Amino acid sequence: MKAVVQRVTRASVTVGGEQISAIGRGICVLLGISVEDSQKELEHMVRKILNLRVFEDESGKHWSKSVMDKQYEILCVSQFTLQCVLKGNKPDFHLAMPTEQAESFYNSFLEQLRKSYRPELIRDGKFGAYMQVHIQNDGPVTIELESPAPGAANSDPKQLSKLEKQQQRKEKTRAKGPSESSKERNVPRKEDRSASSGAEGDVSSEREP
Repeated sequence: MKAVVQRVTRASVTVGGEQISAIGRGICVLLGISVEDSQKELEHMVRKILNLRVFEDESGKHWSKSVMDKQYEILCVSQFTLQCVLKGNKPDFHLAMPTEQAESFYNSFLEQLRKSYRPELIRDGKFGAYMQVHIQNDGPVTIELESPAPGAANSDPKQLSKLEKQQQRKEKTRAKGPSESSKERNVPRKEDRSASSGAEGDVSSEREP
């Protein structure tokens, strides 16, 4: 599952010249559902969207508050084209969930979102309709989210955090340069230096009368 989250001052959806949904300050979520998505990916994406910190706090500090913290609105729009792959220059959408399944899945996503937040603050477009989406991006701020691949070892948030910390430690180690042990490997051992010195001594003594 993929989502493009935009921080907005306002956003709306129009179908056939009629405005069907609109929000003020908050986020607009374009959601692309994959053929492989399940309830697990759905719940992961809902958590990420609601807890994504794209707003400032009361003191003006950026990236401190989520849409839930600020009690702002959310506009969701089903966007199967996010699952696009290109065949040459032509978009191909075989990775997107088929329409019949996707509509039910999208409704489940909205239900979970409303259950986890405030239902009256959630708006959406019209599934399957030809829509004009008007987004007044604030910043601009646009964040791409993607749920872990189904069955991936790092799909567990705790495991993912652990892997991220391990990667950070590796990067810090590389930044410090070669380790002491690697430096030691590059310095000839005492025995090697002695043997080398001895060999050179033997050669020089042979050259003397």
